[in-house]
Amino acid sequence: MKKFAYLAATVAALAMTGTAHAGNPDGKLQVKLLGTAVLVDGKVSQVISDGARLVATGGVTNTDINDNVVPTVAVEYFFTPKVSVETICCVTSHHVTVSSGTLKGVDAIDNVQIIPATFTAKYHLPLGAIKPYVGAGPTLFLMINDRPSAAVRGLGVTRTKLSSQLGLAVQAGADVAIGNGYSLTLDAKKYWVSTEATFYTATGTALQTRHKLDPWVLSAGLAYRF
Repeated sequence: MKKFAYLAATVAALAMTGTAHAGNPDGKLQVKLLGTAVLVDGKVSQVISDGARLVATGGVTNTDINDNVVPTVAVEYFFTPKVSVETICCVTSHHVTVSSGTLKGVDAIDNVQIIPATFTAKYHLPLGAIKPYVGAGPTLFLMINDRPSAAVRGLGVTRTKLSSQLGLAVQAGADVAIGNGYSLTLDAKKYWVSTEATFYTATGTALQTRHKLDPWVLSAGLAYRF
């Protein structure tokens, strides 16, 4: 988190000193500071095991995951004017809510944090000041700091674990040049990725489910190329 904050502050400082740091619109490296909406389409896709019969007795039958808005830093390297690779850095926090059954509306997992490590290859179509692009590549959703809610602990659950998983991302967007290497940027990504949620009791595994996440990730912000 400290490295992310430092990088974000560096990009912001560059944006405020445009004339002192004149960029290059044809440079090899581009850094973006973005505001990003993470819109998760989450639900249970499979009940793998239910040794404690939590689905039958506790009503944990399907779930929703809340949306979030976070700052994001993207770093992009151009091999040619039309071909580049990009990676992003952010941490987004969510909670998992039961959406059906007797516990409908109750949080099941509190404050899971996700690092969506994403690497995309992009193709750009230069059209003067406007440069639209498309891209695709792998992603690794790293799950950290999840914990069971008070309601689920009341069912005997002592610990939860969401698995980190590989997935796929596609993207489309555009950079609009505003001078001195700076651009306004819009970006949309669609992810296909799942996670396995395991609920533990003091005696072992109580419930294991597979969740489809598949978020839309929409970003807008400022780019600096040099």
